[in-house]
Order: sequence, then structure tokens, then C-alpha cells
Amino acid sequence: MQNRPLVAVIACRRDVEGHPAHMVTDKYLTALRTYGLDPVVLPVWEDVDAEYAKRLLSRFDGLLLTGSHTNVEPGRYGAERAPENTRDDLHRDAAALSWLPESLALGMPLLCICRGFQELNVAFGGTLHQAVQNQPGKLDHREPQGVEAQQQYAPAHALTIEPGGVLAGLYPELHSTVNSLHQQGIDRLGDGLVVEGLAPDGLIEAISVSGAEAFALGVQWHPEWQPTEHPLYDAIFKGFAEACSKA
Repeated sequence: MQNRPLVAVIACRRDVEGHPAHMVTDKYLTALRTYGLDPVVLPVWEDVDAEYAKRLLSRFDGLLLTGSHTNVEPGRYGAERAPENTRDDLHRDAAALSWLPESLALGMPLLCICRGFQELNVAFGGTLHQAVQNQPGKLDHREPQGVEAQQQYAPAHALTIEPGGVLAGLYPELHSTVNSLHQQGIDRLGDGLVVEGLAPDGLIEAISVSGAEAFALGVQWHPEWQPTEHPLYDAIFKGFAEACSKA
């Protein structure tokens, strides 16, 4: 039987029943399985370093940085904490910001979603809005509260895709609609990153890594939610899966 590509999936560190636990929401793992990839959840610790990251990631065919209930600690990009920013995961910060440069150096396919998208920007020296809804002229990108998940993950706003980019190469149209479940967003784009898509208010919604050896895409929305039912989400996972199969 042919081996399926192995994809490393970053965990989040949360307390469960009074103990630290390493967790990934099932929707990310299920999405990978749907597209012929075998996910492996990787724990996160604050004491990771480049040597550990290289040794660990070299065993895999791709890397997925998921969304999360937590945010990148603002000191990572030289900012003071905003009152709205209350949820940290310092172990994940350390792991993600160590793994990102090593994965790119290894030429691994990389898909970054929501928090992962923001981690990618910070790894390249970019900064974040900690509360997009407070920025003049910006939409409220947070999910509706008190409704079922199907409503929370429903398409929420338009997306304009930049022509000639990575995302445009995956999807035949330059316009789509995407869900929106985030409070933070890109303020200053990191050096070496390319804008791939924009929300109607000008907020950056998709980025790629300039000159990357393999697939290296980050999106602010959540394509892992029922991806086979949304042509853009489907195209993203098909592109990532194809890249992992060639790794």
C-alpha cells in the first residue's frame, strides 16, 4: 500500500482537568485526512530551538499551523498588550516561531490558518492589530456569538484575490467569499511576504512567502471548515495536498 504524506500539525497547549494538554481541534485533522494526508499532532514547548525544530520537521512532508482560541503574545512583535487581547499560549508561540524558518529552509509545504497566518507574519518581522474592530474603517471580523457553528463558519465577507499569485494559481476566480472568526489581523506586513488576498476593508486576508521552494500560503479565514463544500477552500487543500505528495 502506498504511503500517504505525513503532515505535522502544531498543537495548542491548554489546561484539561487540571493538567497541561497538547490539543488540536478535530476539523483540521479531518480536513487533512479528506485530502489524502496523514496528520501527526506535534506537542509544543517553550524551550524548543532551531536544532530541535530541524530534527523534528525533517521527518514530515508538510506542516500545518492551525487557528486557535489564543493569540500571539504582543511582545513578540514589539507591542504593548491591548485590553481586548487576553489569551496567550507562550509554548505555541515559541514552537511556531522556531518551526517556521526551519520548515522553509527544508523546503516543506506550509499551510498557515488564522493564528498560523498571524504567526507567519510575525516570524517575518510583521506586526498585528490586536483588535481589528477598533481600527478606523475596518470591519468587525469576529464571529457571531450565541449561534451554532454552522452559522459561525458561514461565509461572512467578500475576498479579492490578487492576480498572478499563489492563491490565484489555485483558484480560477479573483473573487470569493470567506468565513471570518478572528479579532486580530495583520497591521504591518512582514518583509518577504506577498499579499495574496484582501477583505473589502483592505485587511490582508491571504499571504505567501516570496521565493519559497514549495507551497507556502497563509490565510486568515478557516478553509478547514467543510472544505469540500466551498470551491476556494477545496482548491487550497488540494494544492497543499499535491505539494505534500511531491515533498
